[in-house]
Amino acid sequence: MDRRICEIFRRVDKDCSGYINAEELQAALTNGLGTPFDITCISLMISLFDSDNNGTISLNEFGQLFNYITSWQNLFTQHDRDRSGSIDLNEFSSALQHFGYRLSPCFVQWLMTRFDRQRLNKLGFDKYIYILVCLQILTKSFSALDVQRRGVVNMSFEQFLGAAFNISTPGH
Repeated sequence: MDRRICEIFRRVDKDCSGYINAEELQAALTNGLGTPFDITCISLMISLFDSDNNGTISLNEFGQLFNYITSWQNLFTQHDRDRSGSIDLNEFSSALQHFGYRLSPCFVQWLMTRFDRQRLNKLGFDKYIYILVCLQILTKSFSALDVQRRGVVNMSFEQFLGAAFNISTPGH
């Protein structure tokens, strides 16, 4: 394990339990907008790497999460063309296209509005990660049903619910 990651882990693990919980991780991260990192995003990221499903992350799991966050940070910086520390509607639309999503401007605006709770017309780092991870999870569920790759599927209500609930528990 990288010495730097071990040092960061020790600083974040405030109660010295050997595990990092959602509150400790939230206190360690910044979203670029001067507000705490969204706890829903924190929980989603923990669930992606919590291999023993105990609601916390160990040092090894943290190493994986650290690399994951770093790669998202690099992408965020790449899409934040004006270097404002946030993503505006045009930057968000470009980011979605970069990831292969060809969504209507109306839907992109809806997504932006849905997650821009402060009505600042911008997204912080936490919302950026959350939306894109959710899109990845939903795309994976959709693609499994879209065997002809037409962008249209028939699904039962339970299949729809399964896709939706995969967002809240992606590691399961």
